[in-house]
Amino acid sequence: MVDLFDKLKMEAGPLAKYSHFADGYFTFPKLEGDIGPHMKFNGRMVLNWSLNNYLGLANHPEVRRVDAEAAAQYGLGSPMGARMMSGNSVHHVELERQLAEFEKKEDAMLLNYGYQGVVSIIDAIVDRKDVIVYDAESHACIIDGVRLHMGKRFVFGHNDMESLEKQLQRATKLVEETGGGILVITEGVFGMSGRQGDLKGVVALKEKYKFRLFVDDAHGFGTMGATGAGTGEEQGVQDKIDLYFSTFAKAMASIGAFVAGDKRIINYLRYTMRSQIYAKSLPMPLVVGAIKRLELLRTKPELKEKLWTIVRAMQSGLVDQGFNIGLTTSPVTPILFKGGVAEAAHMALDLRENFNIFCSVVIYPVVPKDVIMFRIIPTAAHTLEDVERTLKAFSALKEKLDSGYYKSLELEALAKPV
Repeated sequence: MVDLFDKLKMEAGPLAKYSHFADGYFTFPKLEGDIGPHMKFNGRMVLNWSLNNYLGLANHPEVRRVDAEAAAQYGLGSPMGARMMSGNSVHHVELERQLAEFEKKEDAMLLNYGYQGVVSIIDAIVDRKDVIVYDAESHACIIDGVRLHMGKRFVFGHNDMESLEKQLQRATKLVEETGGGILVITEGVFGMSGRQGDLKGVVALKEKYKFRLFVDDAHGFGTMGATGAGTGEEQGVQDKIDLYFSTFAKAMASIGAFVAGDKRIINYLRYTMRSQIYAKSLPMPLVVGAIKRLELLRTKPELKEKLWTIVRAMQSGLVDQGFNIGLTTSPVTPILFKGGVAEAAHMALDLRENFNIFCSVVIYPVVPKDVIMFRIIPTAAHTLEDVERTLKAFSALKEKLDSGYYKSLELEALAKPV
C-alpha cells in the first residue's frame, strides 16, 4: 500500500525538462493591461495573438460601461442561490429568450461554464442503454463527458463521414438490442485546427440512421454564418442540429454558456442537469453584460466584418509566403512547422523576446511529436499593420528553423534571448 499522494506526478508534461524556465513563461504566463492586441508580458509590450476575443468586445466602451453599471447595481453576489430555488431573475430569462431567438431554436438554457456545461449535458441526456458516437478530435469537455457515460461509445475519424457511417451502423445494431438511442457529438469549429465540422455531412446521414445531433460551436458562435449565429448557419443546417451549444468565453468575451434546442428538451435539462441544479446562478453582472454583448453581436455586423478582414489578410499572407496553415476554414489560424519540443521552445522564446510577439505554441501530445504549431487568434481589434509585422516575424523564424539554428542551441540558451 502506498500513500495516495506519492503516486501523483507533479510534472509539466513534455516541457518538464524546461520547468525551471517554463512556469510563468510558457505555462501560466502573465499578461497585463487592458485586454487587446497590445499587452504587457514580462515587463514589455507585446503584440498579442492569444486571446479568444474575436469581436473585440472585451474592451468595447459600451460593454465596459454596462459591466460597470451592472456590477455597481447588483454586486457579484446577486442572485443568491441556484436558479431552481432562489437564483432566477427576469434578466436570466430574457437572455435565454434572446439566445433562442438568435439561434432559431424554441428555447435556450444558461449555463455557468462551457466546459462544465458540455460534460453535464452529456451526462443528463444519455443512460447505459444509449450509444454515443463522437468525432476523434473533439474538445476535452466532450471527451470527459463521454468518459462519464455508462453505456457504449464509438469514435469516428475526424470529419470522416464514411467512418461515422460505420460507427452508426454499429451503434444502430447495439441500440436495437438495448432499446436505447444514439447521440452524435461533433464541433462547429475545431479550436486547434480551425477546421469546420462537417455538419452537412453528419446531417445527411439522418436520412439513413436515427440519431440526435449535439454540436459544440464555441469558436463558431459570433464568427461564422451570415448573422454570426454560428457554423450551423454557415452550412445551412442550423435547423437540423438538435442541441446547439456555445460559450460566452470566445466571441462574447465573458464567462458563461448556453444550450439551445426544442422546448421540451431544454425544459428536461433544466430539471436534470446536476451541475446547474446544485450550483449558484450565473451572477447578475455577467447576465446583464451578456445581453449587451449579444445586442452588439446582432446589431453591429461591422465587428464580424473587421474580424474577417484581419483573418483573410493573415491567412492569405501566410499561404503566399509558403506557410502551412492546415485546413482551417475559420478565424483560428494554425501555423505548422516540423521540429521537436526544444525547437518549439526556442522559437517561442525568440518570437517573444526579440520580436515582441506573443502567441500560443502547441506541442506533443496535442500535436504529433515532430510537429510545432503556433496558433494565432485574429480579432476585430487587430490591424493590418499588426498582420504585416507578424508575417515578417514568422518569415524570420522559418529561415532560422530551416537553417538548423534552433536545433543547435543548448538548453541553457532558454534562460536568455536568442
